[in-house]
Amino acid sequence: MTQCCINPSILSADFVNLEAELQKISNADSVHVDVMDNHFVPNLTLGLPVVQRIQAVSPVPLDAHLMISDADRWAPGYADAGLASVTFHAEASIAPVKLARELRARGSKAGMALRPATALEPYLDMLSELDMLLIMTVEPGFGGQAFLDLTLPKIRRARAAIEGSGVNVAIQVDGGITEETIVRAAEAGANVFVAGSAVYGAADPSGAIDRLRKAGSL
Repeated sequence: MTQCCINPSILSADFVNLEAELQKISNADSVHVDVMDNHFVPNLTLGLPVVQRIQAVSPVPLDAHLMISDADRWAPGYADAGLASVTFHAEASIAPVKLARELRARGSKAGMALRPATALEPYLDMLSELDMLLIMTVEPGFGGQAFLDLTLPKIRRARAAIEGSGVNVAIQVDGGITEETIVRAAEAGANVFVAGSAVYGAADPSGAIDRLRKAGSL
């Protein structure tokens, strides 16, 4: 059985009661924190000071997804804050290998994200520099979108490349993950799943995590 990690996105949580919302997902593997700057994506969420406070009260490790411009400049600060994992967008980095190494050097796992239309192949040679590859299954920027099946071939190619090279890189998917779509994504080769609405839209977020984990474990 493939190890399946569920990282709920607090983008769908109640921002007025974040500490209580975090306690609802204490059985998650990580909490996915979407950082958006209204430049790289047309939405504005939260920045480093708020993430630092979330880090201080979260019952599970933080997995930051930086949907921000000039990732080379800003991403290292999130690693310095002690986050378990920091993911930057390939499209927002001038020197992704250098940035990935810098994140690791500062104690964080290094993740790199690709928009749905961004080709995987130019980045295959740097898989060994990464701990996680995030393949967006919606256009980044807003929660509640429908899963894009057109990303499934990219997930399959990524899984084949990882297994072929022998590196230990997780494949995360983010966007439109439900108990139904998680099965397709897992079959394609993903093993870390970001879910926002499917968790925080449920009456029992903890139970929703358990159901997603079961559905995504093949």
